[in-house]
Amino acid sequence: MSSPVFPAAVLFDHDGTLVNSEPQWAVAKRAVAARYGVGWSTEDDHATLGRTVPASARLMVERGAAGTVEAITAELGQEVADSLTGEVPFLPGMRALLDELGRAGIPGAVVTNALTVVAQGTASGAPEVLRVVVSQEDVEHAKPHPEPYLLAARRLGVDPAQCVAVEDSQTGAASAAAAGMPVVVVPGELPVEPAPGFVPVDAHTDVTLAFLRGLAPSV
Repeated sequence: MSSPVFPAAVLFDHDGTLVNSEPQWAVAKRAVAARYGVGWSTEDDHATLGRTVPASARLMVERGAAGTVEAITAELGQEVADSLTGEVPFLPGMRALLDELGRAGIPGAVVTNALTVVAQGTASGAPEVLRVVVSQEDVEHAKPHPEPYLLAARRLGVDPAQCVAVEDSQTGAASAAAAGMPVVVVPGELPVEPAPGFVPVDAHTDVTLAFLRGLAPSV
């Protein structure tokens, strides 16, 4: 049976789902890689899409970057955080959806394989809704493991089965589905293969509160 209010919470991926930050990550990875004298390509962007920032840093170290994974990870995060100062670059439809959730009293969270320093800047753009941030720094197992989404639901005090996740990558969608949540899949850098629990949409602007309520489990 569904709860009296569905969804009980809406959990958002960060990069490419909630905000238009994928370009900043691409620029940051190239800048940091260049500082360490290693290369970074569009193929590398695609290979690391949806994965943790340390995964990108580890790839640079494997290519000969004379730094630690931890140090390079911090540099990448700071590069992106610095580039996102000012108005939060919410993707089309996301600011309107957050406003709808705010008026309905439905909480949200940012659940990301990126870094806290980046995601908190976005959450500050809608603090009345985005009450929780779960980054790869908060979990033992990052996406596609369900731990990030389960932790976000626990911190919000809601049943994961009564939440909806919004994602743009195969890795993230798999994480949310494994946590038992229906997953709205918005267009991203790469196509997401269909899977049980995935609900694809044509555009970010298709994701409205009415649409999310239509995903309520059958009684």
